[in-house]
Amino acid sequence: MFEEAGYATLTPSWPDDPETVEIANANPEVFAHKTVGQIADHIHGVIARLNRKPALVGHSFGGLLVQILAGRGLAAATVAIDPAPFRGVLPLPLSALKAAWPVLGNLANRKRAVPLTLAQFRFAFANAVSEQEAKELYTSFAVPGAGVPLFQAAAANLNPWTEAKVDTKKPERGPLLLISGEKDNTVPWAIANASYKRQRRNNGITEIVEISAP
Repeated sequence: MFEEAGYATLTPSWPDDPETVEIANANPEVFAHKTVGQIADHIHGVIARLNRKPALVGHSFGGLLVQILAGRGLAAATVAIDPAPFRGVLPLPLSALKAAWPVLGNLANRKRAVPLTLAQFRFAFANAVSEQEAKELYTSFAVPGAGVPLFQAAAANLNPWTEAKVDTKKPERGPLLLISGEKDNTVPWAIANASYKRQRRNNGITEIVEISAP
């Protein structure tokens, strides 16, 4: 869609991500130990090779990462979709805790890559679609995820040195749009809106919208 509108697009992966779901599920530990700071620095390196600032779009932890990068002055514009929380974002709705509990419920998961069951995947990522579509999405796309970023986000307000932090006052941040999905269990409105309230302190344009489910 973006390329049809005349934009060049890049979809950088996290560091060391396998090329296929099959390889990822066969070698889950390749995802382990990837911190928020390492991933942000990896994508920073991709941006540094461009000849102009890009528009950044990210979902969930990607939504946190694009805000981190915008806070480094690297973005022409930023869209953060249901973004994971950063230091200073305080709400923790029960649905968000339930979605993250398969990882946060075991401290050992901080050093692991954690797969989700179909039921866990559906609650966290596919609750607004039919059971059949959720199964198809799970089979096609679900892979283990690094545990450490969830622990970093969960403890961000307790750790003054956390990597899960955003420079919301950076003058070069550029315009920012936050998007909240009406039925999102993992990052419900309370979290997205709290991120917006932190970000609107910036002198740049800052907006938030909620997308209603059909």
